Amino acid sequence: MGLANTGHADVAAAEALREGDMRKLNFHAAPIASSDVAFVGEDGQEMTLANFQGKYIVLNFWATWCAPCRHEMPQLSALQTAMGGEQMDVVTIATGRNPLPAMLRFFEEIEVDNLPLHTDARQSLARSMGVLGLPVTVILDPEGNEIARMQGDADWSNDNAIAILQTLIGPES
Repeated sequence: MGLANTGHADVAAAEALREGDMRKLNFHAAPIASSDVAFVGEDGQEMTLANFQGKYIVLNFWATWCAPCRHEMPQLSALQTAMGGEQMDVVTIATGRNPLPAMLRFFEEIEVDNLPLHTDARQSLARSMGVLGLPVTVILDPEGNEIARMQGDADWSNDNAIAILQTLIGPES
């Protein structure tokens, strides 16, 4: 199957669970190395996706002007509340021109307070990962490899999305 390096992940079982919005989630035949291009963390320091290795990451590229992002972000927040921790986290990166005051206002308006305000102002990371429209959500395995991708918004807090992620994480969750 070529996915043995995803640790305990049962990618085939997770893929078989896709229903509703999650049918747009495309699993790769083999893991894809993620980008090492730097972006700016919410603390203002440069970082890379390697900072998140060791757990599954639901990586969301978004922008303040993106209407589907506004719809999706509260569900990503709910997913972080439900599953975030030692084995999985939701990581959000605003790509393109997204001034911090606008990002803060966006999160305040949609009542999200548990997701990071990382930025990719020059879209360097997004371009290096083939992000062409927004939102895009990528699932990274604990080794930092991309194992799945979704173009467009989805309800990441529904039972189906949670079941898929729990299947990937495995029985320790």
